[in-house]
Amino acid sequence: MSTASQSQETITTRCCVVGGGPAGMMLGFLLARSGVEVVVLEKHRDFLRDFRGDTIHPSTLELLAELGLLTEFLQLPHQELRAVQATVNGQTVPIADFAHLPTQCKFIAFMPQWDFLNFLAAKGKQYPTFRLHLQTEATDLMEEKGAIVGVQATTPTGKLIIRADLVVGTDGRNSLVRQKAGLSVQDFGVPIDVLWMRIPKDPAIGEMSLGYFKSGKFMVLIDRHDYFQCGYIIPKGQFDSIKQRGIAALQADIRELAPFVGDQVNELNSWDQVSLLTVKVDRLRQWYKPGLLCIGDAAHAMSPAGGVGVNMAIQDAVATANLLTGSLQEGPVGVQQLASVQRRRQWPVRVIQAGQIAVHKRLINASITQPAVVPPYIIWLFRHVPLIRRLPAYLIGIGPRPEHIRTTVN
Repeated sequence: MSTASQSQETITTRCCVVGGGPAGMMLGFLLARSGVEVVVLEKHRDFLRDFRGDTIHPSTLELLAELGLLTEFLQLPHQELRAVQATVNGQTVPIADFAHLPTQCKFIAFMPQWDFLNFLAAKGKQYPTFRLHLQTEATDLMEEKGAIVGVQATTPTGKLIIRADLVVGTDGRNSLVRQKAGLSVQDFGVPIDVLWMRIPKDPAIGEMSLGYFKSGKFMVLIDRHDYFQCGYIIPKGQFDSIKQRGIAALQADIRELAPFVGDQVNELNSWDQVSLLTVKVDRLRQWYKPGLLCIGDAAHAMSPAGGVGVNMAIQDAVATANLLTGSLQEGPVGVQQLASVQRRRQWPVRVIQAGQIAVHKRLINASITQPAVVPPYIIWLFRHVPLIRRLPAYLIGIGPRPEHIRTTVN
C-alpha cells in the first residue's frame, strides 16, 4: 500500500465509500441523511451497465417504506413478481408464494439496477454532506501507523486523494479494496457458470414460469414484457465446449426447455449476444481492519441462486449505518465497532450461502448430469401443500435477520 500524499487534489471526509453499487449508494445515502460527511466513488461515468442484479425484494421495499420513499419509488417503471414457479419436465411447480410475507409489498420488483441506483443517488444529493464522484476509480489505499486513512483514485482530470476516518469497500466480488487491504478470502467453489442473453418475446405470451428443468438442462427466464432475460446454466469452465456445438445447438436447448419462445430464439444468432457470467461464492474471514470495512459482494460474493445478492448487500449497508453512524458523527470508528458489523451480518450471509451451495451441489449440478434430479414426492409437496412454499418465500423475499432503518434524519 502506498502512503504517498502528493496529488492534484486532496479532499477530506468522514467516510469514503468505494463503489457505487447497491450497498455503496444505500450506505452513502443513509450516512448523509444522518449528517455524516460521505464521499462515494464510482469508476464509471454512470450506472448504465447490463448483467447486474435488478431484483428489488420485499425486504428492500420494506426499507424504502421505512424511509418514506416507497410510493415514489414504485412510480418508476417496474414489474411485480408475486410468486415463483418452475417447470420441471413439463410440470408447472409452485416454489414460493410471497402473499403471506409480513411486509407491505408482497412481491419482488423487477427494475433495471441503474434506475434504482439513480433513485438513491438523487435522494443522497438532497443532503449537503453527500458527494458522489463519477469516473473516479480507486487505485490504492493509504495506510499510516497500521490503519487505513484514505484512498488514492484517478479521475479524468488527474489524481485524487480522499482522506477519511473510515473507508468502506463496496466494490464488488473483484474488490480492489479487499485486495489492497490484504484481507483473506475463503472460496467455496461453484460447479456452474451462467450464459446470460436476451430472447425477444412474442407480446401474445402471458407471464411465464421462472425456472425450467428438463433432460439434464436448467434455465431461468425473467419476463421483461417485450423480451426474456435468459440465464442458461452450464458446467463451470465449459463455455468453449458449448461454443463448439454451435449457436444453433444452444437455440435448440432453449427451445426444448421453453417451447413457447418459438422462432424468436432464432434472433439469438451470434455468440456476441451471449455473455458468460462466472459464478462464485466466497467470504472474507475478517471483513475489516483499522480504518476499513468491506460489505456486500466485497465481503461475500453470492451466487445468483435466489437472486438475493443485491438485497443482502443492502441489508449490510443498513446494518453498517445503524451501528457506525453515531461514531462517524464524531470521528474515527474503533475496530470493535467494525467487528460488530461482521458479527451482525455474518450469520445471515452464512445461512444464505450454505443454501446456495446446497442448491448448486444437489440440484443444479446434479441436473446437468442426472436428468431425473427432482424426486416426484418433492414436486407433489410443492404442488399440493401450500405451507411448504412459505419457507422459500421468506428466505428469498426477506432472508434471515432482516435489518430496519434505525438512523434518523439530521
